[in-house]
Amino acid sequence: MSTMTVKRAELKPGEVLCSYCTARCCRYFALPIETPETWEDYDHMRWYVMHGSCAIFVDEDVWFLMVYGDCKYLLEDYRCGNYEDRPQICRTYTTDECEYDNDGTYDRLFETPEQIWEYAHAVLPPKKKKKKKKSATEVSHQKLPIVHI
Repeated sequence: MSTMTVKRAELKPGEVLCSYCTARCCRYFALPIETPETWEDYDHMRWYVMHGSCAIFVDEDVWFLMVYGDCKYLLEDYRCGNYEDRPQICRTYTTDECEYDNDGTYDRLFETPEQIWEYAHAVLPPKKKKKKKKSATEVSHQKLPIVHI
């Protein structure tokens, strides 16, 4: 693997962009998730991020759960150690629009539960306070209505 940075447009015929990359596409995966709309949705996202090695990002109005982790077949030179038997998703992936020269910015990126909660507070209506349930002692001291027959 070369340590030289090459722009896509500078590739010579027959050269492969992957020869200049550190396998960004093999170091995480991202799954689309539903756009959060409620306090419960944001609370679930906080839970995801609390487990570490993941983040939530938004790109072009689509929300994603990003899970960090190198593919178990990624070699030290950033090549695939399972190339001949790699999954279909790897076979169909192309460098046409890969992240090689992507600046790594998203519309929104949440890496901590606190960031998610702060955003939820900014975009959602205030949480309704739950009515406190009365204890058995409080209930027994309440006066019951008088019923006339």
